[in-house]
Amino acid sequence: MKEITTATGGLIYGIRLRREVEYRYVGLTTKTASRRFHQHLRVAAEGRRTPFYDWVRKHDAEDLIADELDWIEGLDELGQAEIDWIAYLRSQGDRLLNLSEGGFGPTGLVWTEDMREAARLRSTGRKGLSRFGEENPFFGNSHSVEQRRKWAEERKGTFVGADNPNFGKFGPDHPGFAHTMPLESRKALSAAFTGEGNPNFGKSASAETRAKMSAVRKGVPKPSSRRSAHTRHHTNKGIVKPTCQHCIDDAAQAKLMRESETDK
Repeated sequence: MKEITTATGGLIYGIRLRREVEYRYVGLTTKTASRRFHQHLRVAAEGRRTPFYDWVRKHDAEDLIADELDWIEGLDELGQAEIDWIAYLRSQGDRLLNLSEGGFGPTGLVWTEDMREAARLRSTGRKGLSRFGEENPFFGNSHSVEQRRKWAEERKGTFVGADNPNFGKFGPDHPGFAHTMPLESRKALSAAFTGEGNPNFGKSASAETRAKMSAVRKGVPKPSSRRSAHTRHHTNKGIVKPTCQHCIDDAAQAKLMRESETDK
């Protein structure tokens, strides 16, 4: 049978062990049953965790076979045919490993609390794939002005005011209350943005930019905060005052870093 190249219809296929007549999975495809079967084998080899793929990994590929059960013309009819085949085979006692009742989309699939917890455990600590520089498929490209304007319009007002899930939450009610970043994380961030890691490394503001910054700040009292006053009048001058909360905090932080270095 030649491969289907247009999505006007397709096949209902069933996967079973060659030595048994019981089907363990039923699916639909607009390609050939053989090609869809080999796609299943590849996904199973990649480690996807579902009852069907766990079952596939327990057997040699040579011991499995995908049979063509039905040819259906029309995509709507194809989805309904899968539902009908799954219902029929289950009524005949076949222990199908399909998670849903068939059709296009997750028809009939309702996640239980155990399924959600299992998915959470599988994804915990999973690292994503990051590709930098020339390895990134978008390297050297930039989004068009029209695309950036579209995104700006779509995101305008997002999470503003009452739409923000933390709107009106203060103190213990705020999820970030009493949260402090671990010392290791702070040191890692510091190292990542030091020297060439700093996005402004080697750059200098143009005369026009400096003029704008000067105009914006003109007339604003300096320092504008207690923290910047502490930096200017204490840290930069090597002065420590016991009445300054920031001096006390800096001393405690320095002590923690010394103790951390000593432990290593």
